[in-house]
Amino acid sequence: MLLSSSAYFIFLIAIFFLYWPVAKNRALALTVILFANYFFYAKWDLFYLFLIPASSTCDFAIGCGIEASKKPWVRKLLVGVSVLLNTGLLATLKYMPFLLENYAQVAGVEKPAWHWSFPLGISFYCFQSLTYTLDIYRKDAKATRSYLAYLSAVSFFPTTLAGPITRVATLLPQLEKPKALEAEPGGRAVFLIGMGLMKKMLIADYLAGNLVNRVFDFPNLYTGLEVLLAVYAYALQLYYDFSGYTDIAIGSALLLGIKLPANFKMPYAAENVTDFWRRWHITLSNWLRDYLYFSLPGLRSKWRIFTYTNLVITMVIGGLWHGPSWTFVIWGLLHGLALAFVRAWQTWRGNPKPNPAWWARLLRITLTVQFVCLAWVFFRASSLENAWAILARIASLSASLANVSVPVAIIMAIAAVAHYIPDGWYKKCDAIFVKAPSYVQAAALALLLLAIHYVAATGAAPFIYTKF
Repeated sequence: MLLSSSAYFIFLIAIFFLYWPVAKNRALALTVILFANYFFYAKWDLFYLFLIPASSTCDFAIGCGIEASKKPWVRKLLVGVSVLLNTGLLATLKYMPFLLENYAQVAGVEKPAWHWSFPLGISFYCFQSLTYTLDIYRKDAKATRSYLAYLSAVSFFPTTLAGPITRVATLLPQLEKPKALEAEPGGRAVFLIGMGLMKKMLIADYLAGNLVNRVFDFPNLYTGLEVLLAVYAYALQLYYDFSGYTDIAIGSALLLGIKLPANFKMPYAAENVTDFWRRWHITLSNWLRDYLYFSLPGLRSKWRIFTYTNLVITMVIGGLWHGPSWTFVIWGLLHGLALAFVRAWQTWRGNPKPNPAWWARLLRITLTVQFVCLAWVFFRASSLENAWAILARIASLSASLANVSVPVAIIMAIAAVAHYIPDGWYKKCDAIFVKAPSYVQAAALALLLLAIHYVAATGAAPFIYTKF
């Protein structure tokens, strides 16, 4: 059930009308949320109805045990079990085919069969689940005594497919607190959902279907300039696809009175790679920093080499988290090396000037975007061979735009300009929509649906990040 499909919105409306009449009754409200979560999982595969409750129950019990125990070795043992449980789920249900394939290549044997691959949302679930036990272990949060509240929080359906990765400790108080239906959050939720649909279906899907997919599938049929343009188009497609999903997820949660964290902040305006990761997939970069990077050994050492190597290790693991492929490993490695370079440069040069000249900022942004787009080639490529073919075509310096249509160029220009619109303008549009009469809001949504019907006649493609 895609978040951009009509089935999802029928489901969301049904949950909305089931939830709010009982919202002030804690037990009933949590029951509705939990029913929605498990129904959402079951629409993908009934196996999730066993997997998610069983895993969640284990982590709930572990959290209670960590909270109750005063012995450090017991706490370490319990949190270790939680880490092994969740990483084991990832390895077993998502990465085992990749591991077996590489083992077979090294050992020179036939690849063993594996029939237990259930990748849907498992990465996001495991990372979200780990925030609970790790926060309790670090004494950053307290264990909940409500089994129902925990089950509802850890599998909250808007975050199931592609985040935002939300700390369970921040969801629990919101789910347990009685709520009242208010017009302003509802209007903002509808605005976010509308924005998400527009980003996804009018920009991301259009660029994918009319340029990106064709070029990446058959790069040798296009000139170097067309391939380069397709790489830039993919950078825009990925941003609008993923931020569109995030908008719909945040809007869906807001319809139920739940606030989810922001996940993007104009990422292609970053002045270096470190700044990029403060703006792109913010909840993942925060997770990697707080739960992985800070846990690696050597950070308190006087040897700075540990800082740099830990950055590389963190990003390689972050790359592999996206999928069982060497292309993701290389993507993570590139970003890890870039982060280490920026950290070393800043250490050597000291703090930058607080207000650099406009041309200096523009140069930094341009160089950062070029590096990010280079790394996106490996992120998008179906294989290493496909990535090398893309880069080889760009290096050929052949020039022609015969295969790039005028509508594609226009959509790319609109997408690029819209990305750099100041945040204040976006907030003003949000405020205007929220304050508008309901019939004006309905008319705006109707126009959006007509535009989607006209432009996206073939229907919505799956969100890119749902496969991670």
